[in-house]
Amino acid sequence: MRKLRRYLYLQLHIGHTPDGRLTRLNLALIIIILAAIVVAIIGTEPSIASGREGLTFWVEVFFGIVFGLEYCARLWSVTEKRGKAPAWKKRLRFALSPLGLIDLAVVLATLSPTLVTNAAIFRSLRIFRMVVSIKESRFSHALKQLQRAMMERGYDFLVIIAIAGTVLLIAATALFWAEGDVQPEAFGSVPRALWWAIITVTTIGYGDVTPITPLGKIFASLVALSSVMLVAMPTGIVAAAFSDAMRRHRRTMAQKPKPQESEDHDT
Repeated sequence: MRKLRRYLYLQLHIGHTPDGRLTRLNLALIIIILAAIVVAIIGTEPSIASGREGLTFWVEVFFGIVFGLEYCARLWSVTEKRGKAPAWKKRLRFALSPLGLIDLAVVLATLSPTLVTNAAIFRSLRIFRMVVSIKESRFSHALKQLQRAMMERGYDFLVIIAIAGTVLLIAATALFWAEGDVQPEAFGSVPRALWWAIITVTTIGYGDVTPITPLGKIFASLVALSSVMLVAMPTGIVAAAFSDAMRRHRRTMAQKPKPQESEDHDT
């Protein structure tokens, strides 16, 4: 029994091997979590869910049982965590932790579809558990490298934000001056015109507000052309940061000894 509890602790709470790979049980749970989220999303479409209430019910029960067993296994095996605290205190800490409470809420909601409306959608909260499951995997190391690369370009992003703010203010002021008297509801003030400026500069262009005067159209054309270059600048910075992060991550992983090499060193 002690071996089984230790095994479950390594599989669920540690969740990764020394070389950063997810454990088999943890990987299987992540796949089940993704499947549960997909089923919950599909279940919100009436044309698909209509007439399949019985199937949906039993699918929810299945996921609820799986997540319930996982929760019980985590609660039981958490006593293997290092520390002098008694077993009941370790279990209480896990049960009262944010992720432990989320786990319990999702299990209860999934197993109580008759008491909670659209209970299956609460399974989307399991995404937090999935994030924790991969926090020490190779994927997490890659994300940390990307975050580091983005932080190194913080000054570049500040410059772009300053330029974008200036362009937005100039665009809103120009359209207020050109269109304010003609379309007071849309351009009657700089804050009102700022909505149009944001939508135009971000190249979304809802089309709910458009300039109608010749001068307003000229200003709008200039803003639209400048916004293309403005959007391309952060895109290039992010792409360069991502490339540097991946290159650094590959270099780090290449320097790590392979499992066979480490075993040879141990022998």
